[in-house]
Parts: sequence; C-alpha cells; structure tokens
Amino acid sequence: MLPSRYVKHSPASHESVSVQVLVLGDIGRSPRMQYHASSVARHGGRVDLIGYHESPPHPDLLANPRIKIHPLAPPPSLLKSRSIPFIIAGPLKVLWQIWTLISVLGYETLPARWLLVQNPPSIPTLAIALLISVLRNTHLMIDWHNYGWTILAGTKGRDHPFVKISKAYECALGQAAPTANITVTHAMKRQLERPPYNVKAPILVLHDRPASIFQTLKSIQDRRDFLEKLPETRDFASNIVGGQTKLIVSSTSWTPDEDFSLLLDALVKYATEETSHPIIAIITGRGPQKAFYEEKIQELQKAGKLPNIRILTAWLTMEDYAKLLSCADLGICLHMSSSGVDLPMKVVDMFGSGLPVAAYSGYESFSELVKEGVNGCGFETAEELAAILQRLFSKEGLAELRTLREGAKKESDLRWDEEWDRVLGRVLGVID
Repeated sequence: MLPSRYVKHSPASHESVSVQVLVLGDIGRSPRMQYHASSVARHGGRVDLIGYHESPPHPDLLANPRIKIHPLAPPPSLLKSRSIPFIIAGPLKVLWQIWTLISVLGYETLPARWLLVQNPPSIPTLAIALLISVLRNTHLMIDWHNYGWTILAGTKGRDHPFVKISKAYECALGQAAPTANITVTHAMKRQLERPPYNVKAPILVLHDRPASIFQTLKSIQDRRDFLEKLPETRDFASNIVGGQTKLIVSSTSWTPDEDFSLLLDALVKYATEETSHPIIAIITGRGPQKAFYEEKIQELQKAGKLPNIRILTAWLTMEDYAKLLSCADLGICLHMSSSGVDLPMKVVDMFGSGLPVAAYSGYESFSELVKEGVNGCGFETAEELAAILQRLFSKEGLAELRTLREGAKKESDLRWDEEWDRVLGRVLGVID
C-alpha cells in the first residue's frame, strides 16, 4: 500500500506548515537539525524529527508539543561486529536503514509539506528522501553539511571503487532530488553550482549560529560556582579563576578528520618552556578513537612529558558544556575539513559563549568563520599551536587574548533564530 500524500492547505497558515526533519545519525549529537526543528515549531509549524535516539536531545525539543521525535531502530549489533566482513555487513546495514527509513518517513509519520534531510550521510538517505518526496507530494530540501564521499575518501582513499560510486551517487541525487538546498558556507554553494555537482535547484547559505543556550557568564562568581561544581575542574577552580592555571576546551568526535595528536604534540612542546602556565585541558565528546588517545595520554603522562598539564576527557550535558565553554580561557578546534568547504559548529558554540579559538586553518572556508587576530588564531602544525598557547598565555599576550575574546563576543551577536528567520522562514512558509 502506498503512503498517504500531502494535501496543500489553501490559504496556508503558519500552523499548517509541517516539516519532517531527518538525520541518519544521533539526534542528540546533531545540533543544527535540532535547531531547525525548534525554529519551525517556534513559528507554529509541526515537526517530526527523525533519527537515532542515542544521547539526550535538547530539553526544549522534548518539552515542545509541536515537535515529535521518531526514533529509528538501530541496525542489529551483529551487523556492527568485526567478525562479519564489511563487504557483507555494509550492504545488509544499508538494507536495514532503507527499511526503517521507509517505515518511519512513509507510514509512521503524517505526510508533510517539507522533508528537510541532513547530508551526509548520503547513502541511503538521499535516495529514500527523494522516493518519499515523490510518493507523498512533499518538497525536498537538502541541508549540505559536507559531502559523504569526501569523508569516505578520508579512510579509503579517493581512488577506492566505493568512493567513486559514492561520489557519482551523491552528485546524481544532488542534481535530481531537491526543491531547494541549504549549505553551511558560501564556498560550498559555489562548489555545488560547478562540476561535478552541477546543482540547478536554488541554494541558500545558512551559516551556523549559536543557539541561545550558549551565553557568556555574567560574573566571576558564576564562573567560580560552576567550576567548583563540575567534577573535572573542582580541584582547580580557584587557580583557574585566579589566572594561575589556564583552562582550554576542545570538543571532538574522535574520528580521523580531527587529528588529536596535533593537540597532544603541541602540549608536549608547550610544557618544555619553563615559564609556561599550568594547563587543564578538557576534551569532550565520544567516538571511535577515544580509547586509543586516552591510552596515548596516559603514556605521555607516565613518561613525564606533560608536566603541569592535566588532560581530562568528559561527556557533558548540553547545559554543562555551554557553561564550561564560557568558563574557559581558549577553545581548541582540530576539525580538518574533508571537503575544504564545511565549517565546524563547535567553533560557533565557542563564539556564542564568548570564547576565542585556536583552530586548524588548512581549508578554503576557514576565513568565513574565524578571523585571524579578531576572534581567533589559525594553525596547521603542532609547533604553530604551541606557539599560540605560549603567546596568549604569557603576560605579554593578555591584551591580545582580551581582544580575541571581545571579537568572539561580537561574532555571537547574530544568533541562530535571527539567521534562520532571515534565510529560511519565508521559504518554508512560517513567516510572511
């Protein structure tokens, strides 16, 4: 039996706008898609948010009656086992995803005016989204965060057959599928308009902006209270507030596109300088390489290569993560863009909390977010990062660090709600 089809309301009201928001990943770790859902609901629209329910979504989503979360059933654990070769497990996992996506998008949810899908992952998401949009008379919009094929190329190489197939698939679906597209940078928009993508549908640029949860702390006492509450910083709170110890924060997915050894090597080099301030480095996030680097950190500490430096890993709620950023002296971003045209949302969150950044800068779109000497500093090697830490955490660097912090605060003046309303509100029909 075919799925029911969307019937357009005439005249359309804001309350009649319905949107399916799809991410083939963990909803709780997909902030941009959560923000889309909140924005539609804020203007009276109805949202079905579809994805894996692994970590807690933003509390505002759970409390909003206009947003309904539809968890996708995860693939059986057997398909994740290393005992089954990828050439077998991979296709079986895709078949499982096809079945769950069609079930939820086509039958569990009501037909919607719009289907907003995150890319990547591209396989099988884009193909199923196109199929559902045709069957249910739904407008399809792709939110291009990056390219699936470039991420795959990072592990298998650009000449691997799977990578070539993935690239051809992504280009073909990008041309055929959407009513409209969103990109996170102007550089990505320009790239999609050129070969091999040749996307003809309209492309809108929606830069990531911090949500309202990311704010600067109002007083030194607020900073002290939070640091004394958080287990990872409790023992160092007085020294951090007093400036004797510097607090740096980095959020990572512990994947190959973020070379964490850059930070470790930089901290080892920084620690060799006798005049260096002690550093507490808190690394948040989960991912496949976390255990590997935790072991490497222990080895460096046992070898005495990190004197006066403590590296702690943590998994925090969104509220605690936002407050931690506002308490830190410097944010570190190790994101290495596989496509060269995406941007790390973690830097946006840092700016929203008034936190300047030192970020890996070796890709085309870097300057769309981080302005050298204004709100942050760029680096490409461990030596360059170590030099930034030495300079900013020295007496001579206090004025520069204050300047960068003011630049970060200024960058956060434009928030997600204002940017979303300007770019997407009228397109989706929730703003006149």
